[in-house]
Amino acid sequence: MIHQIDTTDNIVAFRALAEVTKEDFVTAVTPAVEHLVKQINEINFLLVLDTDIKNFTPGAWLQDGLMGLKHLGKWNRAAIVTDTEEIISFTNGFSYIVPGEFRGYKKIDFNKALNWVEGNIS
Repeated sequence: MIHQIDTTDNIVAFRALAEVTKEDFVTAVTPAVEHLVKQINEINFLLVLDTDIKNFTPGAWLQDGLMGLKHLGKWNRAAIVTDTEEIISFTNGFSYIVPGEFRGYKKIDFNKALNWVEGNIS
């Protein structure tokens, strides 16, 4: 399941818990991202992983990929917050292959990640 986190109007932020499904993306993530693109014409995104990446269903991965491709040129800043080093490293490398800036953060650095995605720090 994915819950939206209340933040400033220039970002969308979510917390992933337990199993994450296609329906989570269809009902929560995609509508919020679509709304943000309509409002500010870019995507500033934060995801806190409070579940193992293995708990994302194939349908969730498909929806995530489709959303990313649909808005490929709109990604501005995206942060993944997790304590898994492999995910942090993968996220940090993502900026080299797609438009936008992507950073991984440890959970202890949640506020720093949020401030970065909001554009308050560089």
